Amino acid sequence: MYAMINGLLQAGHTVKVLAVSTNKFPVDQTTIPAEFKEKTQIEFVNIDLSLSVMGALLSLILFRSYHVARFHTRAFAKKLTGILQHETFDLIQLEMLYSATYLNVIRKYSKAPVVLRAHNIEHQIWQRVANNCKNPFKKLYHIYLYRTLRHFELNVLKKIDGIVAITDVDSRNFEKLRHNTNIISIPFGINLETLPKNLTQPKEPSLFHIGTMNWFPNEEGIRWFIGKVWPKVSIKLPDLQLHLAGRYMNPWLTVLNKKNITVDGAVPDVWEYMEKFSIMVVPLFSGSGIRIKIVEAMAAGKAIITTSIGAQGINYVDGKHLLIARDENAFVDAIVRLYNNQALRDTLGRNARQLIAEEHDNDKLMLKLTTFYNELVRKNS
Repeated sequence: MYAMINGLLQAGHTVKVLAVSTNKFPVDQTTIPAEFKEKTQIEFVNIDLSLSVMGALLSLILFRSYHVARFHTRAFAKKLTGILQHETFDLIQLEMLYSATYLNVIRKYSKAPVVLRAHNIEHQIWQRVANNCKNPFKKLYHIYLYRTLRHFELNVLKKIDGIVAITDVDSRNFEKLRHNTNIISIPFGINLETLPKNLTQPKEPSLFHIGTMNWFPNEEGIRWFIGKVWPKVSIKLPDLQLHLAGRYMNPWLTVLNKKNITVDGAVPDVWEYMEKFSIMVVPLFSGSGIRIKIVEAMAAGKAIITTSIGAQGINYVDGKHLLIARDENAFVDAIVRLYNNQALRDTLGRNARQLIAEEHDNDKLMLKLTTFYNELVRKNS
């Protein structure tokens, strides 16, 4: 979101930002650059996303999405209403599906076309979670979460004026769901000028993973990797190190006592952290959209092993830009292969960086986006 906002500002557009600060992702407003604050007049509303038994039961009785209900508060609706009553906008962009819970407020106080910036097809994530769940009681509840979220998402798609998907795959799926042509794919963009010019790779190969661990697909993947893959890797490569970084580490990870696994938790600088390691593992089995950390690691020239779901949204060639592993044995084989072949690690890293430079240049992506927005505004005028 930050990359897109900055891209729009640099392209000469005026942007106003209303955001949430949650107990799950609290915002330290003192860390926001003063220039960004001034240009966006960014405002925050605090929302408590803590799980509630009563809230879950009420959503169950009313057959409504509990995921969405947690994001709807009177405070945010009031703040949004005030902004729309005092300012006029050419276009309103909703970030992620959950912000669409305020669509009725927007329609009441603004005539601007509304676009959904879809980071994922949200109900597909929970469909995969339900399919992968082994516990029969949890599986039933996950099926309910999937169905109510799908009902909400499909209704939203009927009411908005356009969709900005984050991958071509999501864009095609949205076209099937919505039967509308006002859909475009704009992947995650990187300001290439900010990338380090000279890539440095450590001499000794090591593994790393970066991901927020209160996002279920990340936690699910790492739990599987440590339980299924790591024991086999440790037998073949007893000296190999695995480092895990990211915010909100689950309790079972913070007390993890496994040989050669280090849980680093939140890190102050992702780029500096990635410089220490050579091979990134991303075991993902649910989720849609694009994995930003994979794009960043590719830009940093790292060799990456992931699943087809993890690499979704990236125009990769398996074996040229990264390695795709489909099961635990494939992950083990890929790790051993990269550990023993520095030339392959370096080649994958160079190819990955070149791909990001060609297809994820933020300036080019913002030009494509604003062309789409101008046409959408023209259609609705």
